[in-house]
Amino acid sequence: MAQFIFTYHGGRKPESPEEGERMMQEWQHWAAGLGPALINPGNPVGITKVLTAEGPSDLPSPHPIMGFSILEAEDMDQALQLLGGCPHFQLGGTLEISEMMEMPS
Repeated sequence: MAQFIFTYHGGRKPESPEEGERMMQEWQHWAAGLGPALINPGNPVGITKVLTAEGPSDLPSPHPIMGFSILEAEDMDQALQLLGGCPHFQLGGTLEISEMMEMPS
C-alpha cells in the first residue's frame, strides 16, 4: 500500500468556541471512520514562514499549511475517495494530497 500525506489549507476559522468544538468532533468522527487507513492523524500547525536560498522571507506564504495527516491507500484514486468527505471543506478549506515516495535504503 502507498502512503499519502495530505495537508489542510485555507478556510475560515470557526466563529465561536462552540462551532470550533463541533468541527473538532466532526473531524474526529470522520478520522475514526477512516479506520486503519489513517496511519498518522497529524497535527494542526502554527505560522508558516518561507525560507529561500537567500534566507527567511518576510512575505507571507502563498499557500500556508494549517495541518497535515498521513493516509495509507492502494493508489491516488482510493486516497481521493477516502478524503472526499473531510469536514475541513465545511469551513471553505481545501486539501492537497501527495504520494510519499519510498527512499532506497
